[in-house]
Amino acid sequence: MAPVARKPRQILALLLLDSPRVVPTATLIDELWTPPAPRTARAAVQVYVFELRKRLAEATGLDMGTVANEVLCRARNGYKFVAEPTWFDLRSFRERERAGLAALAEGDLAKAAWDLRAALWTWSGPALAGVEPGPGIRAEVAGLEQSRATVLDQRIEVELVLGRHREILDELAGLAARDRFNEDLHAQFMVALYRCGHRTRALEVFHRLREDMVSRFGLEPSPRLYRCYQAALTRDPALGELPALLA
Repeated sequence: MAPVARKPRQILALLLLDSPRVVPTATLIDELWTPPAPRTARAAVQVYVFELRKRLAEATGLDMGTVANEVLCRARNGYKFVAEPTWFDLRSFRERERAGLAALAEGDLAKAAWDLRAALWTWSGPALAGVEPGPGIRAEVAGLEQSRATVLDQRIEVELVLGRHREILDELAGLAARDRFNEDLHAQFMVALYRCGHRTRALEVFHRLREDMVSRFGLEPSPRLYRCYQAALTRDPALGELPALLA
């Protein structure tokens, strides 16, 4: 279920992001209108919530009373959305992320890789695509995208420790091409290339990134990337064995 109108979409997004916590009406108003909000703002929020409840009732087959009391509820000074786990990808993402990190802490790398990969599978595109962001949603989207990037980085590190450099080489090539200035990602790409016997290509990745960074930002690559480059340049045996060399 996705409301068509812009403001109901924004309300639904905020409620889902904070589910099952209460989102104050004042927060919803700040999201929907640039200050000063109109005097009719609170009444308008009530109308938008009513529209959302109607759409939820149609989508779930529940009656309006059940939706109001058990799904999109009025609570204290705001509203809360009590979502089933299967209704919202973010909850699934967080659960798989926690499972992956727990497995990593326990040293079960194969399970960690699986759970972190499963967390990433819950993403089908950019966070909250189709929702026009106000200040609250914009901050949430930035946090979600950072979480996604962190899980991806952790999963790739685990895959490298497990010796799966050949399996992830093409994926890393695509990721590095899309994220041209992500130094950690390029370091991982260099490690995978080196382990696959493509030492020259690994060195080229460093030189291309360094040239782009210097010309665009006037900055040199990070110490981690330089260590990776030096290890590949000198054929350091550790580069073929321990990703921790790049920490």
